Amino acid sequence: MTGSTMAPLAPVQQRGRQALERLGLPNRGQEDWRLTNLKRLETLARLPLAKAPSDIPLPLAPDAGLRLVLDGVHDPLDGVSLPNGLSPLPTAELQQALGHTLDRCGCAEAWPVELNHASSQHVLALRVRGEAPPLELVMAGGAGLTSTRVLLLVEEKATLELLQVCLSEGASAQSHVLEVHLGQEAQLRHGLLAAADGEASFLAHLAVEQEPRSSYQLTSVVQGWSLGRIEPRVLQVDGQALTKLQGLAVTDGEQQLATHSSVRFDGPEGELDQMQKCLAAGRSHVIFNGAIQVPRQAQRTNAAQLSRNLLLSERARVDTKPELEIVADDVRCAHGATVSQLQEDELFYLRSRGISATDAAALLLRGACLDVINQLPGLADRWQPLNRVMQGLSR
Repeated sequence: MTGSTMAPLAPVQQRGRQALERLGLPNRGQEDWRLTNLKRLETLARLPLAKAPSDIPLPLAPDAGLRLVLDGVHDPLDGVSLPNGLSPLPTAELQQALGHTLDRCGCAEAWPVELNHASSQHVLALRVRGEAPPLELVMAGGAGLTSTRVLLLVEEKATLELLQVCLSEGASAQSHVLEVHLGQEAQLRHGLLAAADGEASFLAHLAVEQEPRSSYQLTSVVQGWSLGRIEPRVLQVDGQALTKLQGLAVTDGEQQLATHSSVRFDGPEGELDQMQKCLAAGRSHVIFNGAIQVPRQAQRTNAAQLSRNLLLSERARVDTKPELEIVADDVRCAHGATVSQLQEDELFYLRSRGISATDAAALLLRGACLDVINQLPGLADRWQPLNRVMQGLSR
């Protein structure tokens, strides 16, 4: 039995194709798509499926941990022996679990998810037990649309460090869907590094269910996409869980990158710590929409959300919108948003010590990025995320 199989996807593909025919493309009348460059989205939707893996060079695989490559064409588990702590889901359990978390998180019928349903050829479905070794998933498809799908069932008290790396070049696109169910007291430290050369497009849905006393930490660094959209959606099914979301979105040129996050507490004493940083240069456009839902049963929720945005040119744009829906009356919920430029006094201080204007600005930008990048799992070091971000701003 393999954890990546096409059979369970056949009815999903059919439903996805029917849904796309019914829905058509998103339009500006839909609030979530009001600011999106729909011409680029239409171009993405018309791309043929990628038929060959990417030739982007990869660093050496980690010494401690497992690397799996998902190219949308081949079975990522073909010829792979999984280490202790990781095992493929049997077909019957895969069929039962596939789509469950998407449905619980309210995004099973979202347009990017239906696109993935219609185009994914394989699903990587794994069970995580105990203290599993670090897992690195590399998404690197060739020309065209590469669709990848991952399902993780993290059992009670299990721990996993997961790094996803999404790379693209040229007129290509990636569609990715991740479903995660975290059992009681399970811990997942999740890093997402998504980098491109300024021409490719990227759509990602990350749906996570958390049972009580579980911990989910997502650190995302997304840079260089002509059109990018990442949607983390988290549900604390009975509260009493910890969610930490940290994001860095970097754009330049004519790029557009959107982050639409949603966290719902369906029980008491849940915690959320969220910070989203955006750096926009050139004529680029960054969007952040952060939704938090605290229904009546979610008493004693403690949630904090901060959006920090840095405009690096006069023509760059940032749109940020928090959405707090709070019904419970015994909660601590805070949010804030800032939009600023590089501080003149900081630049003056560095220049007064003999540092050139260009180097001074670069130092301040590195500092703005590092507090998020440093939270990526250790597996990310070989991918040099800071260098990728800085190079993206200098193209």
